[in-house]
Amino acid sequence: MRNYTEFSRQAWAALTPKTELAVTNEELAKVKSLGDQLDVKDVDEIYQTLLNYIHLAYQAKQATAAKKAKFLQLAESKVPYIIGISGSVAVGKSTTARLLQLLLTRYYPDLKTQMMTTDGFIYPNQELEKRKLMPRKGFPESYNMQMLRDFLQDVVSGKNDVVYPLYSQELSDIVPGRYGHVEKPDILIIEGINTLQLPESGQLVTSDFFDFSIYIDAEEDLIEKWYMQRFKKIMKMKKNDPSNFYYKLANGPEDEALRLAEETWQMVNLVNLRQYIAPTKERANLILHKVEGHLIDKIYLRGF
Repeated sequence: MRNYTEFSRQAWAALTPKTELAVTNEELAKVKSLGDQLDVKDVDEIYQTLLNYIHLAYQAKQATAAKKAKFLQLAESKVPYIIGISGSVAVGKSTTARLLQLLLTRYYPDLKTQMMTTDGFIYPNQELEKRKLMPRKGFPESYNMQMLRDFLQDVVSGKNDVVYPLYSQELSDIVPGRYGHVEKPDILIIEGINTLQLPESGQLVTSDFFDFSIYIDAEEDLIEKWYMQRFKKIMKMKKNDPSNFYYKLANGPEDEALRLAEETWQMVNLVNLRQYIAPTKERANLILHKVEGHLIDKIYLRGF
């Protein structure tokens, strides 16, 4: 890929002197998404170098901001360093986001790190039904992008408490009356399929607010495999949970459930990936490429 430096897993790991790990496999099990794979070897070979690179970039931004404030004779204002994480469904975005939050908090305890997802900016199901967008749920038009941009504008303006809607995977819908809060963190991690997507003409690009962006990449057939494996696990887990969105499906004929999952992949997730998600890959600062078993085999770093 143009403008990227490619690193093998071994070459990337060699960039950082090995230090004693501050996390355990038990802790990693709590941050990984259903169906994802992660262990301390990944932290040692991939995330220690990534962590150091992010911290270096964070320090550079703070130093530049301090110099500008001094030159302009203005008081320094605290603005978070924002990291965006994008990629297909089932590729491991949430795992990477939660792991980075854990590691940044553990290795740099003086920095306040928060994490959130853009899922909360999707329209509620009732609104999607009204707009006849339920078959397009997850596509760009199913998100309230103006609300997301306004939210990000408030975050970078340094507001003490910025509120955002919460989405429930259990309900597969926005949770009425419940909100998340971004409270002036030093580092804010934002994860979602739409974090790098281009807006309508003339509007601000969401990624314009990001200081660093990561794209999780894998071949289509592998992502489909992971998606179907995750779906099967969800079906087993939700058989006895009437409050879950998948309860009826989980207690119906298995072949019908699997057929619906395959149709959803082919008609919704794969189309969304090809048309709107994958084309944003080369807008990311860093690309983590995965192979079988969610193993990161290559790292691509854009520019320096």
